[in-house]
Amino acid sequence: MQELIWLLPTYPLLGFLALVLTAGRLPKNVVAIIGAGSVGLSFLTAAIIAAQFLASGEEYFIKEVWTWMAVGGFTPGFNFYLDGLSLVMMLVITGVGFLIHLYATGYMADDPGYSRFFSYMNLFVAAMLMLVLGDNLVLLYLGWEGVGLCSYLLIGFWYTNPDNGYAARKAFVVTRVGDTAMALGLFLLFAELGTLNIQDMLHAAEAEWEIGNGLAVAAALLLLGGAVGKSAQLPLQTWLPDAMAGPTPISALIHAATMVTAGVYLIARTHILFELAPNVQELVGWVGLITLLMAGFIALTQSDIKRILAFSTMSQIGYMFLALGVGAWSAGILHLMTHAFFKALLFLASGTVILSLHHEQDIFKMGALRQKLPVSFFSFLLGSLALTAFPYTSGYFSKDEILIAAHGMEGPGMIFFYGGVFGAFLTGIYTFRLFFIVFFGESKAAHPPEQEYGGWNMNGPLILLMILSVVGGFIAVPLDPLFGDHEEHHISGLLHAFMIAVPLIGIAISACFFYFKIWSVEKLMASSFAQSLHKFWNSGWGFDWLYDRLFVLPFLWLARINRADIIDSFYGLVVEVSRAANGMIVKTQSGYLRWYALSIAAGLVVLITIGVML
Repeated sequence: MQELIWLLPTYPLLGFLALVLTAGRLPKNVVAIIGAGSVGLSFLTAAIIAAQFLASGEEYFIKEVWTWMAVGGFTPGFNFYLDGLSLVMMLVITGVGFLIHLYATGYMADDPGYSRFFSYMNLFVAAMLMLVLGDNLVLLYLGWEGVGLCSYLLIGFWYTNPDNGYAARKAFVVTRVGDTAMALGLFLLFAELGTLNIQDMLHAAEAEWEIGNGLAVAAALLLLGGAVGKSAQLPLQTWLPDAMAGPTPISALIHAATMVTAGVYLIARTHILFELAPNVQELVGWVGLITLLMAGFIALTQSDIKRILAFSTMSQIGYMFLALGVGAWSAGILHLMTHAFFKALLFLASGTVILSLHHEQDIFKMGALRQKLPVSFFSFLLGSLALTAFPYTSGYFSKDEILIAAHGMEGPGMIFFYGGVFGAFLTGIYTFRLFFIVFFGESKAAHPPEQEYGGWNMNGPLILLMILSVVGGFIAVPLDPLFGDHEEHHISGLLHAFMIAVPLIGIAISACFFYFKIWSVEKLMASSFAQSLHKFWNSGWGFDWLYDRLFVLPFLWLARINRADIIDSFYGLVVEVSRAANGMIVKTQSGYLRWYALSIAAGLVVLITIGVML
């Protein structure tokens, strides 16, 4: 069955082609079967392949399909590589992806672009599977750019709204910055190591480069540039909140469960390069820590239900980067998996809330929804507990391992540890702020729901994701053969209790403000300093303002002063010179034979003179 690994991206790719070529003429139930069914087939195939692979005891498996191109000694192929890391990724992509597709069959039922939506979704899944299964960096980069294209198409899916088009363009342009850095990294690796086959390249790097080698540092920095762009980490994080303009299933699939974790996968896949560049690996940890704290403060000030979850995603990916930075490779991938469960659950549950409230997304126009929306209520409850690392939920196990590994790291390890614990404190506050405002208190909805929106195709995925959000941490990820047996770190029982207690204190503080109302937000915000701080955090720490002035406004200024287009003027000058020269040549064609004879004689004299002088 492992030989059939090539079918994993093929099923959704065929679904994409079927939906595109029929141009929306198929009945919606057929579109749903093709759209969700193709991903379901991929998941079923992936599960069988995973079972066979684990039973075989092999460390890796390679399936060579065909040679993509042959230029000199450069022969990348459409070859698929299966090991513990790609196994986890393919199961998350197809498993969570299938549940989101199934949910979307109900969520998008009334949308006129139903077929177009599923065609984009299928293409995305195919590209993401290419990214994680490719055995060479060229095939990985094909999938990398494929998910970028699909992200643009899906964020701007409702293209009649100009704001959605702007959000799509912003995501495309910002991530292109990182993609360019990554492409340069691939050029450097090929030029120095002579191959882009991932395993051969890593072995060659180990053999040829010493720890701290300048080329290893440069390559790792360039790959990190690609990773921060795709995973929305500092300084290329500004696109992710605006990406919430797309339909909610898109937010769940691309911007919570899969695409934004591509950067984490890239660093983990090329971890040997980062181990050869320890300063860059430490930088990965700093990027993750700063991003997770920054995003946590921003989430405290947001009122849009999806934007709160978006900044939460940014923060949780920061934890994954923190894990990679301290060398806790397996813990980072475990958190990637558990995060896919509980964040997909929260996004899909938010979609049900939004539809039940007639597309309302402002949490302060909700309230008292726990009885009217029971499935959404329990989805948010379990998803929020997992997100805040409540003991023995899925998020608890993965985040616990990351923080313990940070504590055991030399150098900045203690800063990473206490910073990560403080980030968990912020997570407890902003997560349950959202939960208490939406589901408790008084109803402030303009149109209170009479019942919960959605049938079995929407509630079924929520129930399964609830289960995974609770028990997902008990799933063993087979990563030891890839990352090796790393040193186990231990902390005292008191410090472990501190790690558990801090996010619970955050939940308690949130309850005092938004459930029991012992403390008043209005009093807290009474001072001008608090209002200024709120405004600063709410603006995303001013990054959009800064980038507008550094890049956008200068570009627009150049466009205005160059309205006549200097480049076109140059080509216009070429045209005018050509016309003038043509006019001069035409004047020589007088029709007088004596003039032609004189011209020939004069030309001969000039040529002979030049020949004699030379």
